[in-house]
Amino acid sequence: MKKHIDLMLVILPFEKPYYENKWQWPVHYVGHPLVEVLDEVRNRPAPVPLSEKPIIAVLPGSRKQEIAKKLPIMLEVSKAFPDYQFIVARAPGQEDAYYEPFLQKFPNVSATSNGTYDLLRQSKAAMVTSGTATLETALLGIPEVVCYKGSAISYEIAKRVIKVKYISLVNLIMDRLLVTELIQHDLTPKKLEAELRSLLEDENRRAQLSKDYHDLHQLLSEGGRASAIAADLIEQFLKSAT
Repeated sequence: MKKHIDLMLVILPFEKPYYENKWQWPVHYVGHPLVEVLDEVRNRPAPVPLSEKPIIAVLPGSRKQEIAKKLPIMLEVSKAFPDYQFIVARAPGQEDAYYEPFLQKFPNVSATSNGTYDLLRQSKAAMVTSGTATLETALLGIPEVVCYKGSAISYEIAKRVIKVKYISLVNLIMDRLLVTELIQHDLTPKKLEAELRSLLEDENRRAQLSKDYHDLHQLLSEGGRASAIAADLIEQFLKSAT
């Protein structure tokens, strides 16, 4: 990469010291483009209400294998919160019918398609599969618990090969535990229920999380819009190269 790339722009703050300290390769941190996308989403008019009850969003991922592993556990928690509506965000690549067997036995569970941001904006809390969705949820200001469960063999291999402190982008970016991660054997209905209750009922926890989310937003904003900063750097580079 260093040999063939003349200008490197990165969107995560820990990437800059990684390249510069480990590889002596100056790169430019521009901030994350999701910030400006989600700032625009937050300023939209209020979406059409999805439920008369307060909502808990369920984001089980996009692949059938991960959905099948996690969604039953996530939905089991709905029994402990009868006054809430749990709404599953269907993945664009999956047919609606795929979700029906999972939802049938839970009276306060429904699903929605092509409207994850609107769902999150209306939610009191969210259960989110590890990935970009954890960052999107945080930037929209929604208290969340991060969920991950894979096959036993894949998890054991990954645990030995990948050495990171956290699995969610939120925690990785801030380099500390902002949002709880329930991974593999820790992903149980009992632990999910306890975490959701804390997110919904502990005012001190919610206030601290709101402050942490603000700090995350500031760090990823990098003083402006990532796309504009990137465009300026590219323009300057092209001018200097001609």
